[in-house]
Amino acid sequence: MVAQLCSDFSNRYDEVNKQLDKMGYNIGMRLIEDFFAKSGAQRCSNFKETAETISKIGFKMFLNITPAVANWSADSKSFSLIFDENPLADFVELPNDGRAQDELWFSNIFCGILRGALEMVQMQVEVHYISDVLRGNDTTELRVTLLRYMEDEMPPDDE
Repeated sequence: MVAQLCSDFSNRYDEVNKQLDKMGYNIGMRLIEDFFAKSGAQRCSNFKETAETISKIGFKMFLNITPAVANWSADSKSFSLIFDENPLADFVELPNDGRAQDELWFSNIFCGILRGALEMVQMQVEVHYISDVLRGNDTTELRVTLLRYMEDEMPPDDE
């Protein structure tokens, strides 16, 4: 899928990253229903509980991995997920064009999945990669920041 996107967008990795995020967002919006149906989990009472649920139940249920929750900000609105393993990156080598190592986030679909799923439970978040072993970093780290809790908002022109 990523290789096809790279081809479709002529190795414009910023566009590939955006498309992976967009695809993930759409998946996350639907995946949350499956998560609640299969896990029996209830709504979390705070963002720390949300982080633990994502790590220990969500990733475990769908990918059989459990990233570590770490690096909480002082205001408890940001945390990192540290991945010991990433099944999306198994047997993957980034293109050797001198740019992919600095520009392509191969598993950026995770960012969109988390954004989409959390938006469906009224949490607007920003999600981005800090590091990735595919880029030669020691760890793969994803940063999640709570921007705001959303009110139940009706779409425009809805009555």
